[in-house]
Amino acid sequence: MAFDLLIKNGMVIDPISKIHRKYDIAVDAGRIFSIHCPEDFALENSAKDILDVQGSLVTPGLIDLHTHVFPGDTELGIDADLVGVQQGVTTLVDAGSAGAVAFPRFVTNVVEKNTTQVLAWINIAGDGLCSGRDELSDLTKLDKENVAERIAQYPIIRGIKVRMSSSVLGNSGLQPLKIAKKLSREVGLPLMVHIGNGPPALGDILNVLDAGDVLTHAFHGKKGGIFKGDEILPEVRQALKRGILFDVGHGNSSFSVQTLQKAQRAGITPYSISTDIYLANFNGPVYSLTTTLSKFLALDFSLDEVIAAVTVAPATILGMEHEIGSLQVGRIADISILAIEDGVFEFVDAENKTFKGRQLLQAKFTIKAGKVLECK
Repeated sequence: MAFDLLIKNGMVIDPISKIHRKYDIAVDAGRIFSIHCPEDFALENSAKDILDVQGSLVTPGLIDLHTHVFPGDTELGIDADLVGVQQGVTTLVDAGSAGAVAFPRFVTNVVEKNTTQVLAWINIAGDGLCSGRDELSDLTKLDKENVAERIAQYPIIRGIKVRMSSSVLGNSGLQPLKIAKKLSREVGLPLMVHIGNGPPALGDILNVLDAGDVLTHAFHGKKGGIFKGDEILPEVRQALKRGILFDVGHGNSSFSVQTLQKAQRAGITPYSISTDIYLANFNGPVYSLTTTLSKFLALDFSLDEVIAAVTVAPATILGMEHEIGSLQVGRIADISILAIEDGVFEFVDAENKTFKGRQLLQAKFTIKAGKVLECK
């Protein structure tokens, strides 16, 4: 039987299947047709096209859980394909750029116009980030009823975003979080909660959250983070025990190597790794999801760990682990082809601290629903 594409000679890493070995992958009609040892089947003569990826990694399509890809309507938005399929990422999740008011426009102008799959955390504020970045300072702008309607209307909405830092909240305190949490329970979707400078206190924020909710920017270096002095806040350990999931959300000011290393020593690591990529950090300090993963390799995370943190972990958060985030026969062929370069590389965190690593991940090809795209 003829099929469309044979991906040959790659080192396949699939955390769900616990695969880390050389396999060939056959793709037909946009779906994975087979995953097999090269010596088991001689399929070259049956393939319409062959992609030889000798020396490269073959992973499930990478998923960036926290991005801002609503250009034009928001001042920080960046083109989705630029930070998506052109950088080896098959799925982006926009983190609250749009609220209920602009969401139909977000679908028309972003979701439907990009090759990259774009999902969303919808902002609890009606305007999202379309009218500035203090969207929760006026409680009358919260839009619980219309957000619920949009969730019912658009399956690409996978959760609700609420930004809980002082510059966003003004004097609103915990009320926006409580409103968002009530709605998330009603609709059965998780929250993604942005944290930064207090008030409110992080412990008070964590106490509102449920299992499956996501704390993004969890490893920032600002006051009021997960540490008090050198000790982890007790509410942090309680939250982790309850099943709250810690996400990186690198961004311009939200990832501190020092905080991450202290957390590692305390036995705390990220559940998911995301970029919080947008226009102002695309040219540094974030650059790309693969650069962000390279930073974690430099910080002694294993290759399997970082791949899991951008495949099965975000897919599970999104409730889509049976659709994306793994390589399974019959699934849509969303696949990332990555090169891993050895050498000495200098990285920088969001606090301008430099550190060195010995491996650099770079995207070579993105395969989106079976279509091969060369990364730029």
